[in-house]
Amino acid sequence: MNISALQTARYAYKPKTPPLLAKPVASIKAEPGPATRAETDHQELAAIFPHTYGRPIVTFKAGKNPSVSQKINVGVILSGGQAPGGHNVIAGLFDGIKKGHPESKLYGFLGGPSGIIGDRAVEITAKTMDAYRNTGGFDIIGSGRTKIETPEQFEKTLATAKKRRLRAVVVIGGDDSNTNAALLAEFFASRGSDIQVIGVPKTIDGDLKNDYIETSFGFDTAVKTYSELIGNIARDANSAKKYWHFIKLMGRAASHICLECALQTRPNIALISEEVEKKGQTLGEVIDQICDGVAARAARGLNYGIVLVPEGLVEFIPEMKKLISGLSDLMAHKAGEFSGLSSPEAQFDFVARHLSADSAEFFGTLPRDFRLQLLMDRDPHGNVQVSRIETEKLLVRMTEEKLEKMKARGAFTGVFDTQTHFLGYEGRSAFPTNFDADYCYSLGFTAFLLIAGGVTGYISSVRNLARPAKEWIAGGIPLTMMMNMEQRHGSRKPVIKKALVDLEGKPFREFAAKRKTWAVETSFLYPGAIQYFGPDEVCNQPTKTIVLEAGGRRVGAGAAGRKKTAAGGGKTGGVKSAAGRSPSPRGASAGKKPAAKG
Repeated sequence: MNISALQTARYAYKPKTPPLLAKPVASIKAEPGPATRAETDHQELAAIFPHTYGRPIVTFKAGKNPSVSQKINVGVILSGGQAPGGHNVIAGLFDGIKKGHPESKLYGFLGGPSGIIGDRAVEITAKTMDAYRNTGGFDIIGSGRTKIETPEQFEKTLATAKKRRLRAVVVIGGDDSNTNAALLAEFFASRGSDIQVIGVPKTIDGDLKNDYIETSFGFDTAVKTYSELIGNIARDANSAKKYWHFIKLMGRAASHICLECALQTRPNIALISEEVEKKGQTLGEVIDQICDGVAARAARGLNYGIVLVPEGLVEFIPEMKKLISGLSDLMAHKAGEFSGLSSPEAQFDFVARHLSADSAEFFGTLPRDFRLQLLMDRDPHGNVQVSRIETEKLLVRMTEEKLEKMKARGAFTGVFDTQTHFLGYEGRSAFPTNFDADYCYSLGFTAFLLIAGGVTGYISSVRNLARPAKEWIAGGIPLTMMMNMEQRHGSRKPVIKKALVDLEGKPFREFAAKRKTWAVETSFLYPGAIQYFGPDEVCNQPTKTIVLEAGGRRVGAGAAGRKKTAAGGGKTGGVKSAAGRSPSPRGASAGKKPAAKG
């Protein structure tokens, strides 16, 4: 294998962990807390999860745990899209298992959940693991988006686990994948099996979090990768002084990436989907907002700037959301008729005849190429694939048209030349930051401790992340306490509730307090490349989101003697313990129904 000098150096990096995780594993004991319950839909969830609902929160403390030293087999699955740090989750899990008993085995199921359904796996050895430590990607075993959802798939999964004599299955994934993990844990228990299922919180989108999951892994690396690129583009814009750059960022169901990148780089305009929806802004009003910013800078002789656009923006604009919902229903029920149409014009006419009058009228106002994207890009369920919609180009086209009208009446005298960008895959498999390398290793090791603690249907939790790793708190929470019931494909389903940007939270309020200045002044920040070596303030800082949610003061890894930051934070009101504590999905907007994920 050809490897770079950086990769060689990263192999040698030793992740920082909470001190307890460095102790002999037989001296670490799982400590259960109070019973738990979800914030809503208690009776429905308890009925769906009779064997796993209401379990207690688990933390770890010093104490004897002889079962840790048993020889065991464990399976691990990477599920869904890539996120930096996945290899280190597996490394932490592997090292924990081997510290428990050197002959214990870790099996990696190939290609995601389909690997355990079809019993395709490889044993992860020390030699294999050492070739992937602290590196990006999921290529050690690959990933996939198969869901274990049919009775036959559940039975095959159990058969595989029994055949390989697994003590536990660890599912590394996002909200949908961990919902699947909860259902799998319940299924195993319902069949009288003691095989455990443990989840690990992964998604660069940042929408899998609450007071116990302060961030999902990969978010830190992704936003810093994107922020470097945005900073590079901003520096170029400030040098050439002739382009407005519209940059679309990943994040379909929530705008955490866009918000964090705005805090990191200070763009002229950053659209936050949750705010657009709360204000009930039309597409025209979003365009007005952009045009006002462009005109204000042009009045100062500044015909350039940066606009950040969240990937899922169109689903938060009420009229667009209604249109997309109507198209999804139409394509799901009349796919055969639609597929027989031979020309775009025939398709447009078909849609206009079957949509509601207001949606049909709105559809007709959209640029032709955008209408084609709405019609052509559908998943197997008939849903529009928003990630393939070139929202940034739509905004540019409509802004150009509006500025031309403004110029005709003398309201705009500048020049509007543009470039468009989509930053997505660039951040999903990057070399993990020190933070993600440390955090992921701790999550993986904690997953082993949860297995040793005998629990099932839990997700690995490492908290107090605004502080140095030596002050992190490892534990686990029941997956069911993160759930609610949502309408999915015509029926109510249990799903982990997505955490949206909290418009009352400190990160958004920090952004909102500064954006008027950033809109007209050139205030760009240039974060530069991710650093792995050097002082703490350069290479060991968490995201601004984590710092602001925890009290607002950054603290480095070598922070002895410095003023401490309050840990925890975040609004409460989401998942609840029976004792009355109610730690919400951090950032969930009040009254906002989480977006469904297909």
